[in-house]
Amino acid sequence: MPVHFFFEDVSFTLAERKRLKLFLTGLFRKYKTPLNNLTYIFCTDEYLLNINRQFLQHDYYTDIITFNLAPAGQPIEGEIYISIDRVTDNAKEVGVSRKEELHRVIFHGALHLLGYRDKSKEEQMAMRKAENTCIKSYFGVPRIPVSK
Repeated sequence: MPVHFFFEDVSFTLAERKRLKLFLTGLFRKYKTPLNNLTYIFCTDEYLLNINRQFLQHDYYTDIITFNLAPAGQPIEGEIYISIDRVTDNAKEVGVSRKEELHRVIFHGALHLLGYRDKSKEEQMAMRKAENTCIKSYFGVPRIPVSK
């Protein structure tokens, strides 16, 4: 299977990995985009900050960084780095479960590789709509309520 998960410096587990891999592979098929290899690396804020500084010359925390390593016109070779620290904080801030926020970010990275952008307001709205479609399709509901 072309989707892989790695855990760098985090004590975190990802449930239902096989199901998620199948969903992500199906997402690329749905968009008719060839996928050769997609690697998710789950890490800490500090790990991702170092990547942000080194490769993007940005000096701030972020929840995700997506790299398409394939030459133009070739099947996707992607690396997606996700900060579990940011995902946890963002879930609390927006009032959703960490599970939902994590999957939103996982789908967000895949959607970037499928051509979605999020620089302008219009692009952000299209990205959020696509993320919500993925969440609804994957979980069968639009949002996962947070237990209080």
